[in-house]
Amino acid sequence: MTAVRQPAVAGLFYPDDRERLLITLDQLMTEMVSDAPVPKALIVPHAGYPYSGGVAARAYAQLAAEAGRISRVVLLGPAHRVPFRGLAAPSVEWFATPLGEVALDRMAIDDILELPQVVEMDAPHADEHSLEVQLPFLQHLLGAFELIPLVVGEASAERVGQVLERLWGGDETLILISSDLSHYLDYDTARERDAVTCRHIRELEPEDIGLEDACGRNPIKGLLWLAERRGMRVEQLMYQNSGDTAGDKRRVVGYGSFAVYDAAA
Repeated sequence: MTAVRQPAVAGLFYPDDRERLLITLDQLMTEMVSDAPVPKALIVPHAGYPYSGGVAARAYAQLAAEAGRISRVVLLGPAHRVPFRGLAAPSVEWFATPLGEVALDRMAIDDILELPQVVEMDAPHADEHSLEVQLPFLQHLLGAFELIPLVVGEASAERVGQVLERLWGGDETLILISSDLSHYLDYDTARERDAVTCRHIRELEPEDIGLEDACGRNPIKGLLWLAERRGMRVEQLMYQNSGDTAGDKRRVVGYGSFAVYDAAA
């Protein structure tokens, strides 16, 4: 067993050179300023940085003011390459990017492996980009932190929510959901469909998010299921699609970023 999961999409979705990656992250974050309270959870897109990096940066700006308090990140994203049921935890000790290695919280992972919906499986992680593209942002903002990375296959909102509840922690723990919105519709149709999906997210309506609405619908629905039970609120931070950034308007992918707060925040 290897101890380190090596980057699979460096040089494709984001720069594979450390210095160029840092410059790119600085450029994306430069104008993204926020004085809002630090959220408990974020929903961010996961396309290549030229496409969705600005929308992701708008979410990560929420962390800048008090990033030092966050020492653990629970990161969930959809399975794009390996179909399976449940949530897949890796067996490795570290995830690597061009910015260095991130230690996994093996104690927490071992704890959730007691749940029937969580399995230890490396294949879904090997080439999966939905988790990897978030790591350079987190490394750049947080410095050292522990990671709990989970690829989500077919799983109900309740099953995902149960895992999140077990990992919820306190102010030291950030919940991060990686998802794009609609795929390969024309520009205007995508904006219309994504506006409906964004409303369902803001209004904590996981049951209304369908198969074609978001590739990360299962982790999103799990977060919303739990947020509703905890009396939380969701704020939409930014929306664009690839037709606004680096793509053709005939076939676009939608990107939204959202922050989840305690009701009193």
